[in-house]
Amino acid sequence: MAERPEDLNLPNAVITRIIKDAIPDGVNVSKEARLAISKAASVFVLYATSCSNNFALKAKRKTITAKDVLDALEDMEFDQFVDPLKECLEAFKKNQQGKKDQKKKEKETANVSGGGDAEDEGVVVLEEESAEEHMEEGGASEEGGQVEKTVNGGEGEVVEISDTSDE
Repeated sequence: MAERPEDLNLPNAVITRIIKDAIPDGVNVSKEARLAISKAASVFVLYATSCSNNFALKAKRKTITAKDVLDALEDMEFDQFVDPLKECLEAFKKNQQGKKDQKKKEKETANVSGGGDAEDEGVVVLEEESAEEHMEEGGASEEGGQVEKTVNGGEGEVVEISDTSDE
């Protein structure tokens, strides 16, 4: 836990940035006003956390979930924050899922191509066994050559298969 009450305050830089985003240009905020806003924000966060924790404990959990926070806001009579917070939460989840899907796609692409520089150019280099299989099927002229499969825009559509053993 915090050793001093000041340890529970939010960082001044964060508070200053939030204040600047909330007010019009040209409006100044005194140091005392920033301090008061900082303390009020810290108290709000601690109160919301405490209420959220109560909801988690009622559900016999030790982890506070987003639902606990939303329920706590309603319990604290901050209903006007619930809908915007739900929208932000959904946007965050979609963004996280998109990042997860992108990483998965990059990992799959790296596994297919062997992780070489050819991946960046939209060229997938097949493994030696795949090259031999391709050549056995009549796709290349010499045994043991490396076969490249050019991919259109990295989308998986094969544009050209060529034998690179002559190069």
